[in-house]
Amino acid sequence: MLTVHRIAVGAAAGTAVLALAATGCGSSNSKTEKPSTTTTAPATPNPAAPALSAAKVEKVGTVVTDSKGYVLYRFDKDTAKPSHSNCLAACAAIWPPAPATDALTVKGIDKALVGTVTRPDGTKQLTLAGWPLYRYAKDDEPREAYGQGAGGTWFAITPTGAKATSDTGGGTTSGGANTTGGNTNGGSTTGGATSGADTSGADSGGSDSGGSDY
Repeated sequence: MLTVHRIAVGAAAGTAVLALAATGCGSSNSKTEKPSTTTTAPATPNPAAPALSAAKVEKVGTVVTDSKGYVLYRFDKDTAKPSHSNCLAACAAIWPPAPATDALTVKGIDKALVGTVTRPDGTKQLTLAGWPLYRYAKDDEPREAYGQGAGGTWFAITPTGAKATSDTGGGTTSGGANTTGGNTNGGSTTGGATSGADTSGADSGGSDSGGSDY
């Protein structure tokens, strides 16, 4: 009877060991298994628009625009060598300076021509070929150039830093056409009257280009 009891106890112990081993294996397998996950690549952000771009604008030709497409201007009372802005206070409210950014990008413009100037208030303003750059407050939409020729001192700036030569108000170009039309239609008296009215009229000195805008 003693022998039989020992065999039974040994068998029970063996069964318990096997059960523990099986449990241990199951635990080990559960640790190595990892839930499957699906990773999605982050969306690539759209590249920022260039800070300065060359763009063709109606009536003024190819000029410089800012990152939002607004035409930029230069002021004849400023200096390019050295760069210096003379548009301050009330003038700067009508002609906001183009702010300089840390990451400057250009399109259609020689980056070597682009620089900055420190204004009296300590802010940085973009320059092109030395000329401080400005927007015009009355340009409500991108690629408008109502400031062209304002006060005889403000002009849209070209990619080389020169003044745009066309006139949004119908000055030189339109006046020339009307003068020619007057000469074609006849007499010097009629042509002269037509030319005088068109050249000195409201179109070349209107509200968008008047002296009140500096």
